[in-house]
Amino acid sequence: MILSGTVVADAETVVRNGAVVVDGSTIAAVGDRSDLRSRYPDHEERSYDLLAPGLVGGHVHSVQSLGRGIADDTELLDWLFDYVLPMESSLSPDEMEVAARLGYLECIEHGTTTVIDHLSVNHADRAFEAAGDMGIRGVLGKVLMDQNAPEGLREDTDAALAETEALVREYHGAFDDRIRYAVTPRFAVSCTEDCLRGAREIADRYEGVRIHTHASENRGEIETVEADTGMRNIRWLDEVGLTGEDVVLAHCVWTDDEERELLAETGTHVTYCPSSNMKLASGIAPISDYLDRGINVALGNDGAPCNNTLDPLTEMRQATLLQKVDSLDPTATPAETVFEMATSNGAQAAGFDRVGKLREGWNADIVGIRTDLTRATPIHDVLSHLVFAAHGEDVVFSMVDGEVLMDDGEVLVVEADTIRRRANEIDLDLDAAREHAQKVKPS
Repeated sequence: MILSGTVVADAETVVRNGAVVVDGSTIAAVGDRSDLRSRYPDHEERSYDLLAPGLVGGHVHSVQSLGRGIADDTELLDWLFDYVLPMESSLSPDEMEVAARLGYLECIEHGTTTVIDHLSVNHADRAFEAAGDMGIRGVLGKVLMDQNAPEGLREDTDAALAETEALVREYHGAFDDRIRYAVTPRFAVSCTEDCLRGAREIADRYEGVRIHTHASENRGEIETVEADTGMRNIRWLDEVGLTGEDVVLAHCVWTDDEERELLAETGTHVTYCPSSNMKLASGIAPISDYLDRGINVALGNDGAPCNNTLDPLTEMRQATLLQKVDSLDPTATPAETVFEMATSNGAQAAGFDRVGKLREGWNADIVGIRTDLTRATPIHDVLSHLVFAAHGEDVVFSMVDGEVLMDDGEVLVVEADTIRRRANEIDLDLDAAREHAQKVKPS
């Protein structure tokens, strides 16, 4: 198959009247359309306005998709303990699968082809199966919570770690290695030292397994961790083994100089979630400083209850504008830098080494984007358009490992209307869920 159009191969390479040749699950060639058309005369050709690498959601909560709009205008710990955790605890296995499918559907529709997905304590296997069935690429993990968690989500430490290891054995490298595992403590507040150290031990036993958790998102969270451990959050995570090149920390809004240097020295990845940080009034992550220190920064939407969309193109716009206004520097985080966060940096955080750019021999994870729109007229700079003007609904084509997941705006791998209908049929009785959860909020 030949995909033709303006090809954004990476943040530095744009090929006008270009093409990408796909053979099986990989990219055979990238370059001038006329040249590739003559070299591959028997290949079917499909044309799109823009072609780009599939975007990488460096931190998402697919299974929170049913909670879109239930927790607006709340502070992080209230948001989590009063709304989101009760919702998660109330979901049946079938409802959890619907939630995951709804999240992945939105990702596919908006051009996210790889996710680092923070699931929930219960029924994680249903999300793994949904991701595998729908064709998305992902690093997924069952959430660990063995303290400061409501009934229905708080687990015995050994049992939680044992279930994690069983899921690693079943799903790490599954679906032709599209799906991998990340050991996923929710955050230091909800995990004992034994749980956090156990997470590191499991990751060390299996090649390629990541660790994915939240860190330093909110000042109240940091105060709680420091009161419990005598250390600031990042220092505590380092103490228990949760820093390093296999670790992805979401947010990292409130870090001091020592912690930032620790992140850089250990090669720990950070995921920037600007919309979520703004909506929860968590603060502005020091992304420009992280980049200056050589820290790999990915980009994530977080979850539907704190965004309220999983649109990665809108998130790129938010990412750069927020850094500019914070620094009062219009040159901060230019379009090229933000595009790398959403593609190659995210792939690096996820541990996929042939994802995030359109390169010969790399995985054929590709999206097509329409530009026959007033706000796309004219396009003087393609990357500027993608970062500052494009929206998720502009994506009309998505491919992962050479499999077409969506074309002409229609998702092909599932019945989208069925997923949306089933999601609307689920009754989220939050009052009953809160009573069932028996809220346990750290003071």
